Amino acid sequence: MNKKNMSSDVIWTASDAANITGGEVTSDWRAFGVSIDSRTVQAGDLFVALTCGIKNGHDYVADALKKGAVAAIVSEVPKGCRTDASFLRVKDTLEALEALGQGARHRSAAKIIAVTGSVGKTGTKELLAAGLKCQGQAHASLKSFNNYIGVPFTLASMHAGSDYGVFEIGMNHPHEITPLSTQVKPHIAIITTVAPVHMEHFEEGIEGIAKAKAEIFHGMENGSHAVVNRDIDTFPILKLEAKLDGIQLVTFGRSSVEDDTDSVLLECLVAANGTRVKASIMGEEIQYMLHWSGEHIAMNSIAALTAIKLAGGDIKKASEAMSKLEVPIGRGRREYLDLGNANNPVTLIDESYNASPISMTAAFKVLALIDPGRGGRRIAVLGDMLELGKRAPQHHADLALPLRAANIDLVYTCGTLMKTLHEALPNDNKGAHCDVSDELAEIVTDVLVPGDVVMVKGSFGSQMNVVVEAMRALPHKLKQKKEHNVL
Repeated sequence: MNKKNMSSDVIWTASDAANITGGEVTSDWRAFGVSIDSRTVQAGDLFVALTCGIKNGHDYVADALKKGAVAAIVSEVPKGCRTDASFLRVKDTLEALEALGQGARHRSAAKIIAVTGSVGKTGTKELLAAGLKCQGQAHASLKSFNNYIGVPFTLASMHAGSDYGVFEIGMNHPHEITPLSTQVKPHIAIITTVAPVHMEHFEEGIEGIAKAKAEIFHGMENGSHAVVNRDIDTFPILKLEAKLDGIQLVTFGRSSVEDDTDSVLLECLVAANGTRVKASIMGEEIQYMLHWSGEHIAMNSIAALTAIKLAGGDIKKASEAMSKLEVPIGRGRREYLDLGNANNPVTLIDESYNASPISMTAAFKVLALIDPGRGGRRIAVLGDMLELGKRAPQHHADLALPLRAANIDLVYTCGTLMKTLHEALPNDNKGAHCDVSDELAEIVTDVLVPGDVVMVKGSFGSQMNVVVEAMRALPHKLKQKKEHNVL
């Protein structure tokens, strides 16, 4: 049976959506999903025409309806649509999305877990989702939908019958997390770590970032639990903020600091093909494997398992599911490119989604574990790390030392900030430097040889995905060129 025809899979009816948003419907319908992007609309979705920046979602309503959306939430009659088309008319579409989100949260009996932190949010969210989906109906944020649009969208998409809800909450300014946490109302919150990210918006420095992350406590009820990294320098700030909000702290860390760490990383063996973890999760000892490499990934998995245990889940089942989870695209996923020798491919490590000093260093350590093939080299292709404040140039130059420690052979860079790293590198490690990623993509694809191991990393705004896509296209281009020469 097509699930789109099953009433139990309905997320919103026309009458419920109208009552919650205060809008007016032009027809009766049942929605099985919610969409804010006409490119990914599926049959049975409710499309929300958001106006964000220069883009107006009303321009895409006709396309969404054509693709099978059952209705569209609009504040005006869109171009190319009949006035009697299936609409939910509201004053403001973003406010309507938020209202749907609040309606979904209010009706839900799910155990809600929220994740924030300077780095590791999306990976931890994915680990949580994997560990909970094997134990019940679990709903989780897509990709990195963690802002003022992504959070209400994720809430509005949550089925009333969900057993668990997993939400990622991000910020780059003070006071951004409070309203998002108030919407989500988590029973359990995870703060992965606090690091010098988005520094340009925080005059107080790292202490200000810690207080901003602690805003996640503001939306939680008295007595709720927060899973917090015991090892970080700003732990005392998080502890104080939790006390002020009446939140119970559950800690995780590498060792039993002062014998009061609740979940402890006992052993961590990091290899090129993954990480073997031994941990004590609130007194319950467990061992498992992860496909991801890195001690930082092991720490995130411990935080996830701690939250799952607090939610009443089985951590053995959760760890087994987590051990099958593939690395997300843009966050360390590996691909093997045949450049003429299938037995000696180029290894591409796609870290192009985001970057910070702490995540760069962790990525270099992973790259150091992977041996190049015959005649190959370890190559780092790096773009600017953004929003680091006044010390941004120094943060980039400081990467020279961990790069050298990781035995990276060549470093290619692009962007104004990465130029400081290029200048700080020894001459024998210097690859090319370019202003933009498009230029660098052409250079990198020209210098690759079979056996190379290439890691591509940078903040999202530095567009390092351009380099990744150019590398992915290279085998096809080489094949076409070979066929042309034969002809």
